[in-house]
Amino acid sequence: MSDSPTGRADVGDLFQLLRDGVPRTRAELAKSTGLARSTVAARVDELMRMGLITAVADAVSTGGRPPSQFALNPSAKVVVAADLGASHANVAITDLTGAILAEASERVEIAQGPEAVLTWLVESAQRLLDETERSSADVAAIGIGLPGPVEHSTGQPVNPPIMPGWDRFDVPAWVQRHFPVAVLVDNDVNISALGERAVAWPGVDHFLFVKVATGIGAGIVSDGRLQRGAQGIAGDIGHVRVARGVDVPCHCGNHGCLEALASGPAIARTLREQGVEAHTGDDVVALVKHGSLEAIQAVRQAGRDIGEVLTASVSLLNPSVISIGGSMARVSEHLIAGVREIVYTRSTPLATEHLTIVQSTAASKAAVIGASILAVEHALSPAGLSTAFAPA
Repeated sequence: MSDSPTGRADVGDLFQLLRDGVPRTRAELAKSTGLARSTVAARVDELMRMGLITAVADAVSTGGRPPSQFALNPSAKVVVAADLGASHANVAITDLTGAILAEASERVEIAQGPEAVLTWLVESAQRLLDETERSSADVAAIGIGLPGPVEHSTGQPVNPPIMPGWDRFDVPAWVQRHFPVAVLVDNDVNISALGERAVAWPGVDHFLFVKVATGIGAGIVSDGRLQRGAQGIAGDIGHVRVARGVDVPCHCGNHGCLEALASGPAIARTLREQGVEAHTGDDVVALVKHGSLEAIQAVRQAGRDIGEVLTASVSLLNPSVISIGGSMARVSEHLIAGVREIVYTRSTPLATEHLTIVQSTAASKAAVIGASILAVEHALSPAGLSTAFAPA
């Protein structure tokens, strides 16, 4: 049908105007595209048949019958969004606007290996589809975040330090054995940056999301675009050396890495050395919430260490907003206070004049929202439409 006046490529081009959800009339579409009204009418009819758009409330009439308006149909398809962390897993079903229809969370160790973890993912996704009365045929795409470096073009993890058995595992191919759709895989911090920006900072083009949990990483948005770098490890600030920790070993094989000083497990280790019972980041959060002075001081120092690395990032990237998320962000303002203390005092006045450093708004949902965005953006792109909405 590509050689017809309503060919899917042409229809896709028109659809890109409508996918923002703003209702438009045929006349408005004709004016925006420069196409003849008859051509627009034919393409609108095709999009309606595909289920991609729907008629909404009529526009105000200037005389005669009010003209019909059309907009994205959010329920035309669904996507599966998954956030797989070091020790947790979240999966959700969302519509085409990213609204969560159903979700499930469980403690799942990424170190169990790819087949065990991905089996949990596909089985959970199928249960959620059943709950929402949708089928696998309704899935347009799948977005997955992993806690390690990912080669975005292939969706394969590359030398992930806390993911034994995952190196170069073909995640998309394995998942596609169960769901034959596009599978987009990225680092969990990158998708968290997408999710947090969409929820709290949609108009900010220079944005840094910092995840502090079992590991530490940053998702970078520059000029409105997510920056992955040449090998997909842009933002890997957890393995930047901090002078204070020159003798502290890191699991990556080096010494003095930020992650070895300021991650949840690292703070817990610091507290144990002081005689305070703490083994995980959750233990640290609980101690802070119960007013432990030792825990508050340890968290504040972790914030300073993170701030030391972010000072260089501020000079390099000049973000407008730094959002701090991850499980350790639950320690309230104590971590962020340490970050602000260093960044605001050591960065140049021009770099910090309009810089906002805040706690994540999307919180634990940032990554799964970002995974949904990754999947939806692909499914609704001109290239994705040809497969995600192909006739059965």
